[in-house]
Amino acid sequence: MIKEGDKIPAFSVVDQDGKAFTAEDLAGQRTVLYFYPKDSTPGCTAEACNLRDNIDALAAAGYRVIGVSKDSDASHRKFIEKYQLPFTLLSDKSTEMLQAFGAWGEKKMCGKVCTGTLRKTFIINAEGIVERIIEKVDTKNHSAQIL
Repeated sequence: MIKEGDKIPAFSVVDQDGKAFTAEDLAGQRTVLYFYPKDSTPGCTAEACNLRDNIDALAAAGYRVIGVSKDSDASHRKFIEKYQLPFTLLSDKSTEMLQAFGAWGEKKMCGKVCTGTLRKTFIINAEGIVERIIEKVDTKNHSAQIL
């Protein structure tokens, strides 16, 4: 499992436009990399909209925002268009990236245990080192947790 101080693992996924995106694409800028379960669900929409509404403050602090879920690139495009999200969303249908970051595992939903995406956020420096991990994400106030 990745922890604070670790270099990010190698990965290769696609963005909302179907364009390849790798760990190397994170180099050179501080990044808020947030993992979320599913496009257009209440909690995930609240989190994305909170980040959208505070994008200027995040940018002023030197961050770019990138979201990751196992939804398809087409689903991500619809999510971005519907909520005017000003950041990249990555599609990890294989869950390899989710697993590499420890954002895939057992969770409880409606009282049942299932396997799926764990909501987590990684603050990554320009050299690709994890500075901070937010494991208990407040979807409605996520930007404040980051800043």
